[in-house]
Amino acid sequence: MARRQTPSPLPTASRARVPARLVKPKSPAASDTPKRSQIAVQLGKQIHSLRLASGVSAAALAKGSGLSRSMLSRIEHGLASPSMEALERISGALDVPMSRFFVDQIRRTDCSFVPAGTGLRVEREGVIRGYGYELIGHLLSGNLFVEPYKVDLNADAEPYTTFQHPGTKFLYFLSGKLRYRYGSRLMTIGPGDSLLFDATALHGAETILEHPVSYLSIVFTLRE
Repeated sequence: MARRQTPSPLPTASRARVPARLVKPKSPAASDTPKRSQIAVQLGKQIHSLRLASGVSAAALAKGSGLSRSMLSRIEHGLASPSMEALERISGALDVPMSRFFVDQIRRTDCSFVPAGTGLRVEREGVIRGYGYELIGHLLSGNLFVEPYKVDLNADAEPYTTFQHPGTKFLYFLSGKLRYRYGSRLMTIGPGDSLLFDATALHGAETILEHPVSYLSIVFTLRE
């Protein structure tokens, strides 16, 4: 004969529900956080840096490249990898070559410090008598080759108007006075004056009016 089960004296228990506003959300596990691609992170940093250097706002870059503001933000933060087409549009909006996005910035952080009077005296082949050149800086990396010189025209320096070479040249005059020729133009130059020009045209001092003449000469050319 089967035994009769005695009912429990306690009421059937049910799980109490806690109001949602009192429940603390669980922190996502580390494994749930998507890992960012290091390539995407570096690319995003480079785009962000170039945008700031160009003075372009995020809104302007998004509009110029045809991207949404949110997508551009994700790209700059390394949360999304842009397609080659998107990179081409971004480079066009920033007016920089696409290769700039893939440059290793660690290898572009050269810094040249030359204390006063310690520049390297350079004997330049083919330079006429009386022109003294002192190299005051040098960088080894990057696509842009920069040659900064302090140039002194001695008392026996003679006028010379047929300098001609590749690159862009910037001159800043420190002392003295002269008439400087660039192509068909003739300018009277003194302390504080500056010139910036395409160095493939003939140029140089046509008449030295006051000694001593001293100026900074910086030539910019692209590396081969």
